[in-house]
Amino acid sequence: MSQYLLSIYQPDGPVPGPEVLEPIMRDLAALNREMQAAGAWVFAAGLHPAESATVLRPRDGEILITDGPFTEGKEHLGGFTVIEAQDLDAALGWARKLAGVTTLPVEVRPFQH
Repeated sequence: MSQYLLSIYQPDGPVPGPEVLEPIMRDLAALNREMQAAGAWVFAAGLHPAESATVLRPRDGEILITDGPFTEGKEHLGGFTVIEAQDLDAALGWARKLAGVTTLPVEVRPFQH
């Protein structure tokens, strides 16, 4: 079994209201339970907004610390799930479900071993 990172990208802007967010969170909890029951779920987490990030960059022998996201963009990493899957096809199956539940883009990347 290999581990995969399922990265969820969300648009910048205000958090959707409860009428939008509550059904998504309910469905996400159900998907997490499904992945746990299948032995695929390792862990998952949501992140604070991108503007809460701090970036450290090596520059001329020093470490420059700046506030804000690593890159300016219209969407940022909003959360992630780490899974174990037999192969990429199996990981893509879970990612397809995750994208459907969250209604957001999901990037799938294998961990190096």
